[in-house]
Amino acid sequence: MSDTTTGTAGRRVFIDKQSPKAYHALVQTSEAVRATAADAGLDRILVELINLRVSQINGCAYCLNVHTKAALRAGETTQRLGVLPAWRDTELFTPRERAALALAEATTDIANATAQAYAYADARRILTEDEISAVVWVALTINAFNRVSIMSKHPVRGLPQG
Repeated sequence: MSDTTTGTAGRRVFIDKQSPKAYHALVQTSEAVRATAADAGLDRILVELINLRVSQINGCAYCLNVHTKAALRAGETTQRLGVLPAWRDTELFTPRERAALALAEATTDIANATAQAYAYADARRILTEDEISAVVWVALTINAFNRVSIMSKHPVRGLPQG
């Protein structure tokens, strides 16, 4: 029995490097989505919370690393980041953030039609149509990046030892 985790058979193709035109198109989409989110009034912290929550659901270590740093740079607290997986069980998130997080989760787990219906109904009560559209686009885009990083097995590098 051969070990498929080593050698060429186990090494993943970094699809972003292998197909740079396709990856560049995804980056351009991400830039357009970032502008859409800003135009809709979504602040950087909320966008990063969405990025993080979707990345948690998908188990994307690379994107979790990138967006944790981005959230902290934007002013997010370590307390809220620490409880983000259990956001429903805290009072640390505003109704607007909660609606956005639920909608982002529903966008990520599209097979759960019931959760999707509830999340969308809550979003309609709290968010504007522009905000709803922006939240869905942010979730769609980070889902795509999660898949790029997961399928490529992008490494998360540790801090230098010193």
